[in-house]
Order: sequence, then structure tokens, then C-alpha cells
Amino acid sequence: MTLIRRFLLGVLLALPLAAASAQELSSRPGTVLVMRGLDKVTARTEDFEIRIGEEFQFGSLTILPRYCRERPPEETPEIFVFVEIFDRRQDEDGIIEEGGARVFSGWMFASNPALNPLEHPVYDVWPIDCRA
Repeated sequence: MTLIRRFLLGVLLALPLAAASAQELSSRPGTVLVMRGLDKVTARTEDFEIRIGEEFQFGSLTILPRYCRERPPEETPEIFVFVEIFDRRQDEDGIIEEGGARVFSGWMFASNPALNPLEHPVYDVWPIDCRA
């Protein structure tokens, strides 16, 4: 391969990296997460708003969103959230555990809730919106 071809190949390979590093995020992280919860036993759904960093009780679940962001309007619509979910269980004496066991910790996506779902026998939750 000639020197000129190597140079051109190097420039062509470097262009996408330069464009990606120069691109800025045009949206800011949200401060309020809107989620929808489903109780599979009663078929009851509920939409609820949770401030980032604050806990919310849905049934026996404690939902703690850590981060959410909505893509800007000029991009493909998407809302993504990092959330931790804890399940407060009862022991034999009917006493509810303090805090509960972590049953989910990870990213959820509004456009594809089945990509990384909460696997719980009684409840389903998924993100709906992220507001500033």
C-alpha cells in the first residue's frame, strides 16, 4: 500500500471518532421520573412521579431512581433511566423487612421495556417519561 493510500485510510478512519468527540449532548438529565406500575394480581396500573434520588413505594417495592435522561427532539425518541428496586418481604411472624432485598439494579428503556425488565412475580414497572 502506498504512503498516500495509508494516509487517506487513516484520515477516513479517524473522521467518525473526531465527529463523535466533538458532538455534545443537547439534553440535560431529568429531575423527575414518571413510571408505570402494574400489580399482576389485581391488574391495577398506576402512574407515579419520583424525584431522582428519592424513594417511592409501590406495593412491597421501593423504587429508587438514580438517573434519567430523554433524548432531544431531533434524535430518535428514547427515555432511559438507571434505577434500583428493593422488595420488602414479610417473615414468618408477619414483620416486614426494613429496606428489603435488592431485586433490580440497572438501566431501563421506555421504548423497549422488555430489554432489561424487572423480573418479579407480582409487580411490573417501567419508565414512561423523564422531566426536567
